[in-house]
Amino acid sequence: MGNEESTPVDESVLPQTLSSRSLQGLIEYIKSGQAQKIVVLTGAGISTSAGIPDFRSPETGLYANLARLNLPFAEAVFDISYFRENPEPFYTLAHELYPGKFRPTITHSFIRLLHDKGLLLKLFTQNIDCLERAAGVPDSAIVEAHGSFARQSCIDCKKSYPDDELREHVANMTIPRCHDCKGLVKPEIVFFGEALPSGFFENMSLLSEADLMIVMGSSLTVQPFASLPSRLPDGIPRVLINLGGAGGIGSRADDVLLMGKCDEQVRAIAEGCGWLNELEAVWAKTELKTTAELVAQPKKSKDEALQDEVSKLTKEIDETLHLAKWHEEKVRKEIDALGAKHKATEEAETLQSAGSAASSVEKADADADDEKSKI
Repeated sequence: MGNEESTPVDESVLPQTLSSRSLQGLIEYIKSGQAQKIVVLTGAGISTSAGIPDFRSPETGLYANLARLNLPFAEAVFDISYFRENPEPFYTLAHELYPGKFRPTITHSFIRLLHDKGLLLKLFTQNIDCLERAAGVPDSAIVEAHGSFARQSCIDCKKSYPDDELREHVANMTIPRCHDCKGLVKPEIVFFGEALPSGFFENMSLLSEADLMIVMGSSLTVQPFASLPSRLPDGIPRVLINLGGAGGIGSRADDVLLMGKCDEQVRAIAEGCGWLNELEAVWAKTELKTTAELVAQPKKSKDEALQDEVSKLTKEIDETLHLAKWHEEKVRKEIDALGAKHKATEEAETLQSAGSAASSVEKADADADDEKSKI
């Protein structure tokens, strides 16, 4: 199931559920108590005011700013095959985006407020920045369709990797490797070439229970996430809060389009519902989460610092040797493959030459027999 037709609903068509297709109609619906199971869909647009770029905006988007990493193509930073060959660009990016450096926006806090009020059925997010968690939305309420920085594991043996160790590697821009098999460690972000988390598909059935959907900050261009609004039953209001249209929302009788910045629109909703002071209070609590450094540790003695440096160098040497060995084995396999191909070609040519020689001998014998018969 893909996106719906984007043809706007005719203004003469009356809503089935809402009093009007407007902010006021949405507020009245929420205040009436009819919205008890709200599904929220979010994209990168809810995090841009936190300082995190979205992916596709010209000049300012994440992909537009990746030229300095000398990638073969922008999306390579999230390509699993490229990551296996060269993980450094991803970890350079991770150093800039890693959780702990950005404060949740008031939009993230609005989702937390919906949960606190018992109105949030489920949050489906495309974001990998973990700002929903930082705002206090519990893990059980979140479906991270494209994974996130919340967990990490080895890409080979799949063993989980400690959070504190990954934070240290990200802070130092070094490449983490599995303690068991020495494979590359990667946050459980869905890369191109990887399957979406099973939880995404398992939670799709919740859409049939929803009595309101709010889509915020997403262009709804990436499948299968983009298909979620079309799976909502007819008659259930869908609200789009975004800078532009998306996903065919606006084509149903109970669709509401709130075009503008997410933070401004959620404030307007909260104010209309009488929640603005609560929302501001919830958001104020997130300010403390940005005061800690990415890796906050007590000051160490000179001996401890020296030991840490020795351990770090030892680990780097071990990882370098492992990578060199892996590269050597890869090159050896390629050489062996080329050698085998060359040998096969030579054998084929030898057989062909032998066949040609045999044919020449047979022809000569035949010619000789002909001459004898003439005599």
